Parts: sequence; C-alpha cells; structure tokens
Amino acid sequence: MSYVEDLFSLGGQTAVVVGGTGVLCGEMAKGLAQAGADVVVVGRSEEKGAERVSEIGALGGNASFIAADVASRESLGSLLAEVLEAHGKVDILVNGAGVNSPTPLLEIEDEEFARILDINLGAILRSCQVFGRQMLEQGGGSIINIGSISGLGPLSKVFTYSASKAAVHNLSKNLAREWAEQGVRVNTLVPGFFPAEQNRKVLTEDRVAAIMGHTPANRFGDAHELNGATLLLASANAGSFVTGIELIVDGGFASMSI
Repeated sequence: MSYVEDLFSLGGQTAVVVGGTGVLCGEMAKGLAQAGADVVVVGRSEEKGAERVSEIGALGGNASFIAADVASRESLGSLLAEVLEAHGKVDILVNGAGVNSPTPLLEIEDEEFARILDINLGAILRSCQVFGRQMLEQGGGSIINIGSISGLGPLSKVFTYSASKAAVHNLSKNLAREWAEQGVRVNTLVPGFFPAEQNRKVLTEDRVAAIMGHTPANRFGDAHELNGATLLLASANAGSFVTGIELIVDGGFASMSI
C-alpha cells in the first residue's frame, strides 16, 4: 500500500452514516465504503436502504442497512447495539439527517419551528451523545456532522433551517473542544449548493440564478465531490490533528462578496 493509500485508507473501520439513504450522505457512504470501511447505512426507508447497500456492493464495498428513528433516543440506542453486535466498534459517525422548509418568516408556526430544530439539531445532539459515549470508551473516533452554507451566514427563504444548522456548527465545535484529549474528533462538513431532496422546493429559477451569481465555480456541486473532504475528516491518519473545523465544499460561495 502506497503512502497516500495508507493515509486515507479506512480498512478495518466501521462507519455509521445517518441519513445514508439520502442523496448527499448516500454518496458519502459510497466513498467511505470504497476507502475500505464497513458501512452501516441508517435511514427510515427499508427500500432506499436496500438500494443503497446494493449500490455499494456493486462498487466492491461492504455495507448493511439498519432502520432507525433519529427523533428517538431509544431507537439510536438500539442502532448502536446492533452496530456493536455486528462490528464490535464504531470508528466513524456521519450525522446527516435533516429537513428544510420554504415557509415565509412571518408564517412559521411553533410546531414547524420545533420539528425542524429537533430533527436538524436535536437528532445530532442525541446521536453524538449515544455514539460519542461509545467512542470515548473505545479511546477514539471521528464524528462528522453535516452543516450548511446557511449555517455560516443567513440565507433567505430557509429561516429555521439556517438557525438549526448554525447551532449544529456551534455544537460541533463545543464537542470537539470537550473530547479532543480523549481522541474523539468532531468536525462539520459544510456543503454549498448541491441539489438534493430537501432543497428542491426552494430552488426556483430566480434563486438558481442568484446562487450561480454568487458561486465563482458557476455551477452546483455534484454529490461525489464531498468524498474527498469526507475521507480527510474520517481518516485517523490523514485527519489525526483535525478537529473542530468547518470544512467548506462550496465552489467558492462563502468566499464571494461583490
């Protein structure tokens, strides 16, 4: 194995990808598997889970699917128990469950606000608590929380989503500070604009034009373009001293001013 291969190899590692049935985390699951990790795809849909596992298998990777409800601490506990029974450890955790809404600011109701915060922020907190405890007991691990470009600065039309993702960024930094000495690294992967299920409602023609005008690369990202950043954050070799960062993959969007 070459130096570069060894640096990014995940052979013998177990990676749990919450939201792995979705577009972005699904590609991340494929990337982790192709780097050698045994991937556990987590979601609610058995059908989508089986499809993702099949795709990973076709690429020569190893994967399995476990259904779980991230809104339930009990369900997350059962998920961890199943993973440990099958693999004995958890080396990498990707927290990618999330929802969005284009509701205008003055029309956001308490129920919607609470629901989005609980899924986008509460679920990540619960998952980090459940799996973080295991990683602390093991003596190490990597947690990758999926943030958003809207967590760095406010974006129109996604008020609650932006607030929830900004909180995820802050939570991740706090966990990184808390657990660094025990070998558990916590980072935020920050995608720019990647067309996916949860943002299609707000990608109107005018909004797409505005996004392109603010993106130096002048295009949307492709989901597989998150894999390089994912492997850096996941690898205990390549990312051994990387914790508490916001790794932005956005075609230059966050660097654009006027």
